[in-house]
Amino acid sequence: MAYILNTSSDVREMLGSLGLTSLEQLFESIPSELRLKRSLSVPDAMSEMALTTHVSSLAARNQGVDRLPCFLGAGAYDHFIPAAVDLLASRSEFYTAYTPYQAEASQGTLQAIFEYQTLITQLTGMDVSNASLYDGGSAAAEAMLMAHALREGRDEILVAGSVHPEYRATLATYAANLPLKIRVVEPVAGRVTADQMAASLTDQTAAILVQQPNFFGQLEDLKALTAAAQARGALAIVSVDPISLGLLQRPGDLGADIVIAEGQSLGNILTYGGPYLGILACREAYLRKLPGRVVGQTTDRRGNRCWVLTLQTREQHIRREKATSNICTNQGLMALRASMYLALLGPQGLRDVAELSTRKAHYAAEQLAQIPGVSVAFPGPFFKEFTIRVEANARKVLDQVLAHGFHGGIAIGEWYPELADTILIAVTEKRTKEEIDGLVAAYRSALQSHSVHE
Repeated sequence: MAYILNTSSDVREMLGSLGLTSLEQLFESIPSELRLKRSLSVPDAMSEMALTTHVSSLAARNQGVDRLPCFLGAGAYDHFIPAAVDLLASRSEFYTAYTPYQAEASQGTLQAIFEYQTLITQLTGMDVSNASLYDGGSAAAEAMLMAHALREGRDEILVAGSVHPEYRATLATYAANLPLKIRVVEPVAGRVTADQMAASLTDQTAAILVQQPNFFGQLEDLKALTAAAQARGALAIVSVDPISLGLLQRPGDLGADIVIAEGQSLGNILTYGGPYLGILACREAYLRKLPGRVVGQTTDRRGNRCWVLTLQTREQHIRREKATSNICTNQGLMALRASMYLALLGPQGLRDVAELSTRKAHYAAEQLAQIPGVSVAFPGPFFKEFTIRVEANARKVLDQVLAHGFHGGIAIGEWYPELADTILIAVTEKRTKEEIDGLVAAYRSALQSHSVHE
């Protein structure tokens, strides 16, 4: 953002228009005990050139994915983004646009959203998609609320313990003040079986939520899980990694009723945690309960193709008692980037990305498992992520690996105390054989250090 200076005369004019004489009067409504009592010790002002140099030097201390090979995952991935995505998405008509409140006047925006919806339905095997949500976690929560509304009288959501723990925390937050109970089915050896799910289902279960691939990178038996839910009249919500759908069967083809996803991996950069993109698609029968907005294609009075907001279920658009959500934005720029990414890659390109990621992940797992003190934690098939067990302090091992120049994975003991000795590692198509071999060497060196065993 450009620097905007408030001169003394600007401040005086602002205060005069408010009927005030000092800036301090702006804060009189804040109780004195809550105001800062100490000095901020702000240094003297710098020239623009000196300040730019100083801030750049501070930024250079960040060890981001552009500086070190990244094997981090858990929902946010370092995939390659074609240059055309950045070039096109940075055009001012896209980059500066916000939610179109008079949408029919914004045909370009509506067409882009319609194309996004079309691509998402093709990708997931579902009938309809909304115009996107905030992120994967909020998509999970909105799908939960949607299922609750579709299964009136059923006040329970059954969640696989192999679903991302931060998504589960988001569900708990949304449900905290609602007549809605969340029960977790704990995984065994990194997965939840259909028998486990069937034994946990009751006549009060509105829906199940499972993840494919799951948080540990494992592949669940999605067809059996969805069938178990539907046999008891519950809906099946499936959270997916969209890149995996270049290789794996679509959840819609395996019986899913609602599909959600984090769309960051579709042409959106990591950016230290956001803004990201929430994907939500469903069967046509559930369209009226779909949160957010849906763009449709039609013709105008002259017979020309055009686009309109066909359904607007937000309380900003319709009467609150009839609304299904209060979502305020659809992360339109991120959805646009996802559309550009998918259109540029095409079906074969997406398959190539998925297959390269899978092959490289399996190579990394095989090489790491040859290190004394390291083993693959779970025996089942996996996509691009896997969990290793180390005979040492997992966090200290990762510190040592970072010192060798690698973002080596995520210690998951924070969420799963029983797995305090395990590390989640993600490998995308960007990682080279040399980088993977370097990671293996870093782990080998780390496990030989006495400090990681203390």
